[in-house]
Amino acid sequence: MKLVRGAWKLLVGIKDALVLLFMLFFFGALFALLSAQPNPAAVKDGALLMALDGTIVEQPAEADPFAGLAGGEVMREHRLRDVVRALDAAKDDARVKVVVLDLDRFMGGYPAAVAEVGEAIRRVRDAKKPVLAYATAYSDASYLLAANASEIWIDPMGGTLFSGPGGSRLYYKGLIDKLGVTTNVYKVGKFKSAVEPYLLTGQSPEAKEANEALYGAIFGQWQEAVKKARPKARIEPLLTRPADAVAAAQGDFAKMNLSLGLVDKLGDRLAFGKRVAEIAGADSDKPAGSYKTIKLANWLQANPVKKSGEAIGVLTVAGEIVDGKAGPGVAAGDTIANLMLKALAEKELKALVVRVDSPGGSALASERIRQAILQAKAKGLPVVVSMGSLAASGGYWVSTPGDVIFAEPNTITGSIGIFGILPTFENTLAKIGVTADGVKTTPLTSQPDVYAGTNEEVNRVLQSGIEQGYRRFIGLVAASRKMTTARVDEIGQGRVWDGGTARQLGLVDRFGNLDDAVAEAAKRAKLDPAKVHAVHLEKEPGWFDQLIAGFATGSGDDEEEAAPESGGDIYARLAAGRRAVLAQALGDARRLAGASSMQARCLECAAYGPMAGPTAQADARLIDVVIAKLGW
Repeated sequence: MKLVRGAWKLLVGIKDALVLLFMLFFFGALFALLSAQPNPAAVKDGALLMALDGTIVEQPAEADPFAGLAGGEVMREHRLRDVVRALDAAKDDARVKVVVLDLDRFMGGYPAAVAEVGEAIRRVRDAKKPVLAYATAYSDASYLLAANASEIWIDPMGGTLFSGPGGSRLYYKGLIDKLGVTTNVYKVGKFKSAVEPYLLTGQSPEAKEANEALYGAIFGQWQEAVKKARPKARIEPLLTRPADAVAAAQGDFAKMNLSLGLVDKLGDRLAFGKRVAEIAGADSDKPAGSYKTIKLANWLQANPVKKSGEAIGVLTVAGEIVDGKAGPGVAAGDTIANLMLKALAEKELKALVVRVDSPGGSALASERIRQAILQAKAKGLPVVVSMGSLAASGGYWVSTPGDVIFAEPNTITGSIGIFGILPTFENTLAKIGVTADGVKTTPLTSQPDVYAGTNEEVNRVLQSGIEQGYRRFIGLVAASRKMTTARVDEIGQGRVWDGGTARQLGLVDRFGNLDDAVAEAAKRAKLDPAKVHAVHLEKEPGWFDQLIAGFATGSGDDEEEAAPESGGDIYARLAAGRRAVLAQALGDARRLAGASSMQARCLECAAYGPMAGPTAQADARLIDVVIAKLGW
């Protein structure tokens, strides 16, 4: 009996402990949710702190509640239109005494996104409002932002070198041959270099030609933007003779940057904070280097998006295009199509803008999205396409319904081509003495056979399907762009173009950003652009999503935000770039093993921008864990 009573007491104790733990979690989560909520009433006179740690993206992915458990840092994603809105609201608001750009942990963005933020910073500066930028070491992307500031600060222990676009890409042909894996590739387009890492040991002449042209155009635009923003800066020595420039400064990177006019002041965070405090004011009860701060989240809440006037729908296609459903940051065919159809049924839209920021992906999902957009045209709505940083392959496929296409000069687009990859392992198995055999009733029985390999019949079938998909693709482009299919085939072939060249080729109609596209859509609907507002057709985050986002970003107090963690010097930035190359290898292996449908995807486009998205970040975190375990 005593044993039974003891067991009962133990069970009751366990139950009480679980209830207590649940209550603690519930109230802790409630407190975190309330703490994470922006507070517009907290906006007082001071410095608007733009701590752009992480990347700038078109549509941030959902926060991963378990991201931090594997170790390593979780990279934040800042929505492009929010950053631009915050800057535009600051230029004429007397409460903002100065805009502070903390770029120490800025990881970049695609060229078009970074350039748009740079232009917004310049508008603040042109409004005679001080803009102060700080970093221990600037990257190419962060320097383009800083160049538009009134004052550029750099840590005396830091320094900046410019690397320019480009770099090595990994090729796996030798490894695949050693492992005995057979990579069955079905493609159309001599420039469709996405599959080359699995077939070759280096770049093909066609891929090198295309990449040199694209890199040259994008880098040329970066140089022009820097010179326009900071005419007295002498960037040429660091682009052509960096070793001589560093040697002349006896290895002092910061002094070299100062002598070349790249920066205005050398100073650590304490000195920088004191300078900001001279303009924004200092709090006497906080440590030296602190200043009166306006949090970005509070500022955005205090300057909400316009909601008056007629509604122009904005359908965002951001991230890889995949089949099925997914959260934001991934362009899932079913999810986006359902958002479009639901909006047409429930909202009084007068026109539609399709905002594309995608390297493409599944051809099936791309067509699903295109068909949903066509429903807007069937209802008589004007359709305008706004290409963001990236609208390649499947991203161009979903752009074809547009009456007019806007892009930026450094938008990456084109890549009109189709491919499919099917790995088989008959030679790998043979290396360990395993073979495959069986009875087949038709030429396609068990095909494609990952154990015994593909046969000629299925190879012809699949290649024919790819060729038909390409004919469909160029047919859609030809009808949309009023070209012949022969002309589209000539400029297609999987080649990637910058926005400026794409406009010359007729793949793009005009230069302009999202606001320009919304204004054009209003005009086509016979409305006054000043009397409309954009309705973004996106799923609103629920309370749990907001809670997780609050945990991921942290609420922090003003003191913490005024003195964020250092982003590391130039050596740390170089090391981070090499880890990204290793993470790319994981991504390439995953794509080879996981490809499950016909692809209208620009895999090579990832080389032109930062590593972003939940999957890429997971790869990077895994690399960080491996490096930490190995003690590198």
